[in-house]
Amino acid sequence: MINSNKIKNNTTLFKQVKELISTSQEKAIKAVDFQRVLLYWNIGQKIYEEVQNGEDRADYGKQIIKNLSSDLEPIYGNGYSYRQLYLFLQFFKVFPIVNALHSQLNWTQYKLLIRIEDEDKKEFYINESIKNHWSSRQLERQINSSLFERLLLSNEKKDVLAVARNEKYPLEAKEIIKDPMVLEFLGLEKKSSYYEKDLESEIISNLQGFLLELGNGFSFVSRQQKIHIDGDDFFVDLVFYNRLLQCFVIFEIKTHKLTHQDIGQLQMYVNYYDRVEKQEFENPTIGVLLCANKNDTVVKYTLPQDNKTILASKYQLYLPSEKELIAELNKELQESKL
Repeated sequence: MINSNKIKNNTTLFKQVKELISTSQEKAIKAVDFQRVLLYWNIGQKIYEEVQNGEDRADYGKQIIKNLSSDLEPIYGNGYSYRQLYLFLQFFKVFPIVNALHSQLNWTQYKLLIRIEDEDKKEFYINESIKNHWSSRQLERQINSSLFERLLLSNEKKDVLAVARNEKYPLEAKEIIKDPMVLEFLGLEKKSSYYEKDLESEIISNLQGFLLELGNGFSFVSRQQKIHIDGDDFFVDLVFYNRLLQCFVIFEIKTHKLTHQDIGQLQMYVNYYDRVEKQEFENPTIGVLLCANKNDTVVKYTLPQDNKTILASKYQLYLPSEKELIAELNKELQESKL
């Protein structure tokens, strides 16, 4: 007769050993990839030193790289083409100190970071990549969606960088909730309007992408959360929890232009969560109206002057251009001076 306890122990042993193998493989892959990063940095340094020791002309540097490539490529393949060697040189120039390199970042991520000229912006993406364990694809998406510029629309640069460096935790909703929120990962066509339930369903179907867009500390709680108040039933579109702010974050989706009735409805949901769901150690619930179009003046005069828990964020189904966001940022700065 087979002992069921032995079978159970063997299953446990298998899981433990499998986890050890997976962890070891992941560490090995990261170690190998970082060695590749170091190799490319060192090659870039050698090319830089050779160019500096020679004639101070741009065409001389190009010839050095071209000659080196013609020697290396037949032996090691197109990984050492002229284009790649020139990239190694740029890599060294952008990160001239080897101790500044991070083993948590791979070569593909460094290639994305090399293109960023603004030092604060580059530092932000480095810190956020490491802190949030972003993959190369996730980092590329955040850069393309102008995450840094969108956070600056409602926050001071020093605060955005301080949060990225882990020098401070976000204290207010506006430090985390972006406006606009970019939902290009849903893959929806540009249309004049969508049904709210359809947009909500697409968000749930692409929850990982939505959590990436939400940012630090968010976890999903429920959708269409039923609230029963004195014989009437209401349904909250999306409920999340943020561990950094230690509070519930409620999202109401509005595909029409925002009205004061929408704000009042969300305020009721927030009040309910504060009085029924929130525990004593938790902070006040945050409500976010995710809307196709919003009127900031309506939001301003519908809510109290000291409001910090109800926000309206416009969503867009396409990636914004950096130019558009910088123009919007400059507009915000001008208005704040008035």
